[in-house]
Amino acid sequence: MHGDDGNEATRIDKWLWAVRFFKTRSLAAEAVNGGKVEVNGARAKPSRAVRPGDEITVCRGLYEWTVVVKHVAKLRGPAPQAQLLYQETEASMRRREAAIARLKLERPPEVEYSGRPSKKDRRAIARFTKRG
Repeated sequence: MHGDDGNEATRIDKWLWAVRFFKTRSLAAEAVNGGKVEVNGARAKPSRAVRPGDEITVCRGLYEWTVVVKHVAKLRGPAPQAQLLYQETEASMRRREAAIARLKLERPPEVEYSGRPSKKDRRAIARFTKRG
């Protein structure tokens, strides 16, 4: 799964799929075309070659990863092996954790609607609305 030597390169869409940032290669290519992926600070095309040492920024929804390529993979493998192909930066981890914490605070309370109100509930609603 790892590249044989440090000079190997592979397409960015193929690498993103192999390290499991995207479920399919076409989704990875679509994200790259849409400007959601940067390589070394510049917008990339799906055919852009990725080599060990490149810094890649990936935006997916509200989350953003900044990773450094450690190894090149051309085939998709198990998730534990895929995580060995890159190293996420400390700043990236902090930003994602802050985004997760912010989302937990902003999440509206879950409301359960189980159909129409019962007779008792309807009377309580009527009492409440006739007050004002």
